[in-house]
Amino acid sequence: MIFTTDVNFAQEMDAQDELASFRHRFVISEPNLIYLDGNSLGRLPHDSITLAQEIVNEQWGNRLIRGWNEGWMGLQEQIGGKIAQLLGAAADEVIIADSTSTNLFKLALAAVLAQPNRHKIVTDDLNFPSDLYILQGVARLVNQPLHIQVIPSSDGIHGPVEALMQAIDEDTALVTLSHTVFKSAYMYDLTAVTHLAHQSGALMLWDLSHSAGSVPVDLHGANVDLAVGCTYKYLNGGPGSPAFLYVRRDLQGKLGNPITGWMGQQHMFDFALSYERDSGLRHFLTGTPPVLSTATIEPGVDLLLAAGMARLRAKSVQQTEYLIYLYEQWLAPLGFRLNSPREANRRGSHVSLGHDDGWRIDQALIHDMEVIPDFRHPDNIRLGIAPLYTSYHDIYEAMRRLRLVMERRLYEKYDEGSTAVT
Repeated sequence: MIFTTDVNFAQEMDAQDELASFRHRFVISEPNLIYLDGNSLGRLPHDSITLAQEIVNEQWGNRLIRGWNEGWMGLQEQIGGKIAQLLGAAADEVIIADSTSTNLFKLALAAVLAQPNRHKIVTDDLNFPSDLYILQGVARLVNQPLHIQVIPSSDGIHGPVEALMQAIDEDTALVTLSHTVFKSAYMYDLTAVTHLAHQSGALMLWDLSHSAGSVPVDLHGANVDLAVGCTYKYLNGGPGSPAFLYVRRDLQGKLGNPITGWMGQQHMFDFALSYERDSGLRHFLTGTPPVLSTATIEPGVDLLLAAGMARLRAKSVQQTEYLIYLYEQWLAPLGFRLNSPREANRRGSHVSLGHDDGWRIDQALIHDMEVIPDFRHPDNIRLGIAPLYTSYHDIYEAMRRLRLVMERRLYEKYDEGSTAVT
């Protein structure tokens, strides 16, 4: 497609967008605000408000404890089954549970314990730092020597695939990576890397937090063993909403949940004093689910299913290409760097732009220009594209306002520093 810097181009693209109507399914209370942080927290679907009111007023308010037998007990499997459709998995392989970090701990420890004669976990330095902290905790807990090998990226943008090939060997128990890297949006080849792990007999665990709902994922096609991911980014589940985990069906009976709890017990209401795990995926559950935050994941997932991942990905690619075009025309001459892959097939649904004054520019965008991106150390201004509600005009306006920040030097009034949430 041939892009232009004329605002009419953005308006024409919005007029032709077959997904444009989905934008109206979300709360947009500030018409002048450009929101490009859906890769951190998705917008609120209108249907989530309606559902939350119904749960509080009717289900909790009127039905009380009866609500557990009238739908609450099945929410984790029901919503997990819908997310499975977005991930190329079977309904009984995905379930809502806990947080991404807790799920990663469960699956990583289960994978290591299942292979006591292997002594290495392989990951990279592009992985989300919390994932590394979890792996370090796993290494401290197991009663076997366990080394975590963190493979460095050569440029901080692209995954070190060749170095991973050299590191994964017969002593590797687990390979775990972020499918879409949180800083640069680099996207690994799911099938190729999973095959690489399997060639050496290692299990493969993917973090799909920046992939679920933004890029097509085919867990079955790639023969992925294990995966985790959050629901509050592109799935629009709400702040701190529970995460999901995936365990391929043939592994569910082979791997044990290291945090055993009553929700994973085969007959939980027998209240037996010894644990007998459920035969299926439910044994990876631990404690009582938070009903309100679990239930309100579903409307956002339903919107993604209605839109279809193929259409969403096509729009995402076109929109990130458009954003990069405007960067090349307007911002590259002003000292900005592209900190994301240029190749669309290796890029997720956000674009990182680097600048030496990135933090101060980020603050000027938020406070002076009504543009909300986010910032990731040391220089990344992340611009998230959520095709369900991001318009082409949003992208045009964000880049135009970013150029104005530079031309007017608005960032100079901000000191270097940080806020609690960036």
